[in-house]
Amino acid sequence: MTQDIERSTQEEITKMQNEKLTALISFVLKNSPYYKRLFDKLGLSASDIHTVEDLKKLPITTKDDLQAYNDDFLCVPKSEIVDYVTTSGTLGKPVTFALTEKDLQRLAYNEATSFATAGVTKNDVVQLTTTLDRRFMAGLAYFLGTRKLGAAMVRVGSGIPELQWDSIHRFQSTYLVVVPSFLLKLISYAEANGIDYNSSSVKAAICIGEPLRDQDFKLNTLGSKIKEKWDIELYSTYASTEMSTAFTECSAHQGGHHRPELIITEILDDEGIPVIEGEVGELAITTLGIEAMPLIRYTTGDMVQAHTEPCTCGRTTMRLSPVLGRKKHMIKYKGTTLYPQSVIEVLTSFEGLGMYVIEVITGDLGTDKLLIHISDTLSALRQKELKEHLRANLRVVPDLVLNSKEALKAKKFPEMSRKPISFIDSRGLVSTDKS
Repeated sequence: MTQDIERSTQEEITKMQNEKLTALISFVLKNSPYYKRLFDKLGLSASDIHTVEDLKKLPITTKDDLQAYNDDFLCVPKSEIVDYVTTSGTLGKPVTFALTEKDLQRLAYNEATSFATAGVTKNDVVQLTTTLDRRFMAGLAYFLGTRKLGAAMVRVGSGIPELQWDSIHRFQSTYLVVVPSFLLKLISYAEANGIDYNSSSVKAAICIGEPLRDQDFKLNTLGSKIKEKWDIELYSTYASTEMSTAFTECSAHQGGHHRPELIITEILDDEGIPVIEGEVGELAITTLGIEAMPLIRYTTGDMVQAHTEPCTCGRTTMRLSPVLGRKKHMIKYKGTTLYPQSVIEVLTSFEGLGMYVIEVITGDLGTDKLLIHISDTLSALRQKELKEHLRANLRVVPDLVLNSKEALKAKKFPEMSRKPISFIDSRGLVSTDKS
């Protein structure tokens, strides 16, 4: 399968997906203990699932299923496994995923096409500012994809602005793979050390882990802050370990392009029924071409919107909006429904706040209670201004919880985490409310 599928008609895409789905169903019914049990329980056979539409006959697969029956999703002998990774554990304990050599080749193809969508060519030098270790699939994917594309990679790893700038200057890096908030740290370091970052070799950043745009595809506060300082191209990308597939923006910046040869997508409502076209719902995915641990109708927990009109770049594939939030992270606070991302957006737009962590707990009345952990160095006046800023933008005022710098840093950067934590869901746990 080549990148030609990106510009195919919907009929051609559907035909291709139906063929791949038929092969997937035959494969899992032969090799997956979990899906064999599921089909037997429902009284279904391979002949019942021929098309993408037929997927509605099957129930969804959830993160809870993966956690409870992790080994039963494995479809190959352990001797065929060449790499192990785990999920980040955002919605619970991490889940193990195994990959075969074929799966690594698929992962490389995915990331090569993802980078190509963002304009990377074999003439570019891609600087990786995220970890390649800690059982992190994404770092491995970036390495394999860059290699398949024929571009050069600089594996710097996370943090250390000084080393990042040294690498940029030494290797003339043209693309950064980066968490966007770290770009602000690179800018701050450059300004403090007399580095003319706007004259550097960097021309673009492929941004992961944090949204850059709102639902209208305009830059959000974080994206605007970066762009105002550093005039480089910013590309959003969205992916997860479970799907082994990325949705990446093209130069039109109108959503992440779907890879239909790698994944079938559905946008579902609370009842698991596809939403009306254009409405927000939970993304469910069926993986195509995965050998070790394929998934069928797996719900990601991410609330998104699909855009199906052809893109100005010429691609005809569906595009995903920025993630509105995680379904399980929806907060109902004082009559207002919030997602953590909307709170993050408001906090990011408050100048000089610095480090923070959002937490939701269960209050005395059994309802959601929203806390914002901040440094105890923020003055009383600035705390009052922050509350007014929150009230104006969210219509409610979360409780501010003051932390020492050390305590706040420990919340933000837990020892076992692969990335900074901005949100903690403590509902149902022992209250950590100190207000």
